[in-house]
Amino acid sequence: MQARKRLIVVGNGMVGYKFCEKMVEKGGNESYELMVFGEEPRPAYDRVHLSEYFSGKTAEDLTMAPASWYAENGVILQLCKRIVAIDRMSQTIQCDTEEVFSYDRLVLATGSSPFVPPLSGIDQEGVFVYRTIEDLEAILEYGLKSSSAAVIGGGLLGLEAAKALLDMGLETHVVEMAPFLMCRQLDAAGAALLQAQIETLGIQVWLSQITKKLLGEGQFQGLEFETVSLPLDMVVVSAGIRPRDELAKKAELTVGNRGGIVVNDYLETSDSHIYAIGECALHQGKIYGLVGPGYQMAEVLSTNLTGGLETFTEADMSTQLKLLGVDVASFGESTSTDQTRTVVLENQASGIYKKLNLSKDGQTLLGGLLVGDASEYRQLHQMMQNELPVPEMAETLLVKANGDASGPDLSVNSLPDSAKICTCESVSKGTMVQAIHEQGGCSLDQLKACTKGGTGCGGCMPLMTELLQAEMKKLGATVQDHLCEHFPFSREALRKHVKEYGLRSFSAVLEKFGMGKGCEKCKPVVASILSGCWGEQPIRHQTIQDTNDFFLANIQKNGSYSVVPRVPGGEITPEQLIAIGQVAQEFNLYTKITGGQRIDLFGARQEDLPHIWQRLIDVGMESGQAYGKALRTVKSCVGWTWCRFGVQDSTGLAIKIENRYRGLRAPHKLKGGVSGCLRECAEARGKDFGVIATERGWNLYVCGNGGTKPQHAVLLAGDISESQVIRYLDRFLMYYIRTAKHLQRTAPWLNEMEGGIERLYEIIVDDCLGLGQELEAEMQSLVDHYQCEWKAVLDNPEKLQRFQPFLNTQERDPAVQFVPERGQIRPKLVDNSRLVNV
Repeated sequence: MQARKRLIVVGNGMVGYKFCEKMVEKGGNESYELMVFGEEPRPAYDRVHLSEYFSGKTAEDLTMAPASWYAENGVILQLCKRIVAIDRMSQTIQCDTEEVFSYDRLVLATGSSPFVPPLSGIDQEGVFVYRTIEDLEAILEYGLKSSSAAVIGGGLLGLEAAKALLDMGLETHVVEMAPFLMCRQLDAAGAALLQAQIETLGIQVWLSQITKKLLGEGQFQGLEFETVSLPLDMVVVSAGIRPRDELAKKAELTVGNRGGIVVNDYLETSDSHIYAIGECALHQGKIYGLVGPGYQMAEVLSTNLTGGLETFTEADMSTQLKLLGVDVASFGESTSTDQTRTVVLENQASGIYKKLNLSKDGQTLLGGLLVGDASEYRQLHQMMQNELPVPEMAETLLVKANGDASGPDLSVNSLPDSAKICTCESVSKGTMVQAIHEQGGCSLDQLKACTKGGTGCGGCMPLMTELLQAEMKKLGATVQDHLCEHFPFSREALRKHVKEYGLRSFSAVLEKFGMGKGCEKCKPVVASILSGCWGEQPIRHQTIQDTNDFFLANIQKNGSYSVVPRVPGGEITPEQLIAIGQVAQEFNLYTKITGGQRIDLFGARQEDLPHIWQRLIDVGMESGQAYGKALRTVKSCVGWTWCRFGVQDSTGLAIKIENRYRGLRAPHKLKGGVSGCLRECAEARGKDFGVIATERGWNLYVCGNGGTKPQHAVLLAGDISESQVIRYLDRFLMYYIRTAKHLQRTAPWLNEMEGGIERLYEIIVDDCLGLGQELEAEMQSLVDHYQCEWKAVLDNPEKLQRFQPFLNTQERDPAVQFVPERGQIRPKLVDNSRLVNV
């Protein structure tokens, strides 16, 4: 058997790892002994999403593959070892540990290093670069004793660093020597709009400023410009990158005048046994500072080393980013010249700037810029790549008047099979379509696993999702649509991502997985998801709530509100009844007994709500969440404690259940019932969950509802104990919250579930997915974090201010009027109402 040749990779960054992965996929680990060296103490991690380390992601979360992956695939991983020399004659490398290793083929994937300008004071304490996890750990630690910071450099990485500093609670400045931000990607107009939006966050931007020196004597104290100085506690230098070509220079390989290891189209250096890929490689005079071209290089080289023949041509540098909450995208030729025709849309009030560069004859899209709203990026990028014709009215590519659906078809269906959906992994539409159909349909995760698409920068995920849904529909499958145009995910998928990434605000969710600024559809959904994931009160996310959740009360016809205190199981004390009556008298409220065994108080004015809540809280009552997509009531009969037919304590169990799940946010409202015998006085089988007593325990029914399409709940488990009722309800409710669509009740959710109640039984009772303990723990966490939303407002003076209808006067809203009726009040309605005042 012929001995394997040794292939050594110097550099275990993203591109170095991707090359190893490609070699393993192509069987290269059978013909080569693969060995990879990394300077850092951990395997390759995702530098593209490095900033997420500040928002709670761990080094392990960012890891591209654990050390075990290398061992399992025969790749020898050498960590904490820096290569200091290459001997081309003997074909050996030397480590800083003085170890020497021979090679047959050598791949340099040394990447780049931050450029640190040689300024006076640059080596002081309090000066940082932004490149590795260790850099971020040092910034976090130093930031704890700082109050102000600056970033030198207004490029992509500099703005990411600025966001991290801002999120740390520091006064933040960005210093850029160019006349506008992101001068490599944007033009002056687009950069000005980006700057305006960044400054609204509280970041101060300094343009056309050349830093002369760093102030301080051993400890950084500020920056000195030509005409002014800026006192600061710390600074992050993000002034660009330089290719790591020192090994190549020392080995007398050809390098560029301004750095970079020169390679040909086969990625060979001036030594045919040595290759270079990624940010250290200089190809046709260009250094590519994005991960996508590096992955393309890894693909080409791995193909060539395993018997194929490919060449690396000029890479696509198009990018779509989210910078400090602002969508930014550039593609193709984004700079206008005298050889291009330009279409510009600018709306400074909305913070939107869009520019398209067309060929001189207006027939071909050459590139463009999108700032503030990049929702058209995917389609425009594909249109450019595939040279699709430009419509006569080119502006229809950017805006359609009055919702006009005319204009070119830029959907994924219009793209040819050769269209590159994922440029990082060079995966075409045809490859993805074939993978979907070969499996008879699949999930997004399965499509990513079998094609590797979407595993790089992640920018292609919306287009992948659109393609998957289109093909699944062709296969006759039921497809969950996107939440809205701002989130290309179903509610279930978005919730999964929120949980996985630990996102706790709408802005964080929008920045990571959305685009644009959100809308009235997605904002309340995200608020519900955040509350359901972390047990936080919806009032915390007040700016994205609808009116009912914003004021914690249901708005009525004339602008007044209803107040519905919780009455668990329908059990109420005389003291509480008296208090409700007194409140109704004092505030002139209409009172009504509901079908859910509660008392509704109608006609409350906005400014009176806190006063009413306080009176009710004083007698032990709390919010009944009648305004939210949450648990409403758990209705009960009196059970065996009073009724001669009762066989179990239905009231006691109903109170226990309602107090456990109070405040639980869900895709839609939830109602329950508990009956003490088979006579079913609590109408439990007409609820989302119902419990009916038997001689041997309890029967648990799920997924019923009344409304326009009544449906009886179906039996999930019979003759079970009280503890089993709670356990199964925990699992059932959490699984519903995880997987249901927005505004989908439990009955249609079950109707759509493949396998129906039998499948639900397997998941909840048999625990076939192994989720039981996880669902129970997640529910317990929500239970432990419960707080009455009314009380949270009463304890917060800032939140109380929203209930005053006018900012400049204490007068009451004259538009809220009532007329007497049957000894109480009702709204005074306008003439076109169904009621007429006479």
